[in-house]
Amino acid sequence: MPKATEILYYLVHFQELRSIVQWKVWHNPVHERNESTETEAAKICFEYLDKTSRSFSAVIKELHPELLLPICLFYLVLRGLDTIEDDTSIPATTKEPLLRNFHANLEVDGWHFDGNRPEEKDRDLLVNFRYIIEEFKKTKPAYREVIKDITQKMGNGMADYCLNAEFNEVGVNTVAEYDLYCYYVAGLVGEGLTRIFVESKFANPGLLERPQLHKSMGLFLQKVNIIRDIREDFDDKRKFWPREIWSKYVDRFEDLFKPENKEKALSCQTHMILNALEHADDCLFYLAGLKEQSVFNFCAIPQSMAIATLDLCFRNYAMFQRNIKITKGEACQLMIESTQNLQVVTQVFRKHLHSIRKKNRPQDPNFLKISIVCGKVEKFIETIFPSQKVDEILAKARADESRAALAAIAAKGETAREADNNRKDTLFLFAAVLLMMLVMSGSMLFLAWLLGARFDVGLEELKKTWSLLTNGTFLQASGPTQPAPHSSGHGEL
Repeated sequence: MPKATEILYYLVHFQELRSIVQWKVWHNPVHERNESTETEAAKICFEYLDKTSRSFSAVIKELHPELLLPICLFYLVLRGLDTIEDDTSIPATTKEPLLRNFHANLEVDGWHFDGNRPEEKDRDLLVNFRYIIEEFKKTKPAYREVIKDITQKMGNGMADYCLNAEFNEVGVNTVAEYDLYCYYVAGLVGEGLTRIFVESKFANPGLLERPQLHKSMGLFLQKVNIIRDIREDFDDKRKFWPREIWSKYVDRFEDLFKPENKEKALSCQTHMILNALEHADDCLFYLAGLKEQSVFNFCAIPQSMAIATLDLCFRNYAMFQRNIKITKGEACQLMIESTQNLQVVTQVFRKHLHSIRKKNRPQDPNFLKISIVCGKVEKFIETIFPSQKVDEILAKARADESRAALAAIAAKGETAREADNNRKDTLFLFAAVLLMMLVMSGSMLFLAWLLGARFDVGLEELKKTWSLLTNGTFLQASGPTQPAPHSSGHGEL
């Protein structure tokens, strides 16, 4: 049930409401999930997919049938691993072996974990993890190998950070550590997905030869989440913004949240966004290597959401006060645009890069670098989808204006000729009707004469009638006459 505030919002923002309606009513999935062919365990897996992520659930369930269940299981396995890593109530001595051995437990029938704190969001997933294991064992060996390999690498990386006392105390220290952390929690996902896409013949094998591309896909998404979630992470006593960046603007990390440091916080924020934008062109390059529409949609939608979120965050101090995110209407519009083709996705990137450049301020210490990195991405887009040059656009506009003027003159002359022709047609029609009436009248009179009609008698009667009429009118106009003197006929006495 929508909230009253949402209803009021969409009453004012009709375009966003239209996007929601369009997506809900008119969107046709490339592939539809067939529940009739699924086992009970598979259905439970999809239920947990819906519970853990509504956005990823929607795009996963539209994947090609070949990839539908493997990608769903891949996501749930990593979500389970992440749920253990995120739970700060689990002691490091317990957490570290759990993370390192998580991949091995995928082969253990009935394995589950119930050691999370009760309020942990996805605790129930780990409690009933046996259903994920049951379906995992039925998956193709090539896909199982990828999922286990990535889970092992990610688990070891998380365990290393879990045991890092400095990380637990002060958070991420350098930009290099920041990149490594993002690689472990998201870059590895990009690697695993790419291997699965290539294995299924839905992606260009060349993507595996350029690991920087799929690495950037994961890092871009993770960095955007870290930037947006700063308030939430700070409240949870976690620091993912690298000290190497924030220490240039404030002395202590918590100083970023003090109102008197607003401009410093915004400058630090633009520095973080600058760091994330450096992956944007690689993401677009990666999308160009995908061959199947549902796979393209699966990868393009999160990237479009990410660039839109960066645009929302850029120089927006509200993100230091509360968690912010794009609206449902904006998300639906992005999904509509991102499920078409690469050219439309690049237009989404262009639009939000242009918005970021408009909000960029010369007073910001990162002003020039932000302009350069936006220009770099726009230049890359120009190389794959060249736009018209200014001179060509102006020349085309002048030609269009000339053609329009000539068309107007021709149309005006045509209108005058048409009006003249219409007048001639009207006169001709009137004359034709008149002539027809004369001919018909003459024919009828001639026929009457042949039948013996006396037109001369009729003419005389007509004259008499006319005379009587004119005389009577004259008498009425002259007034009454005086009577003649009366005579008895006997003479006077």
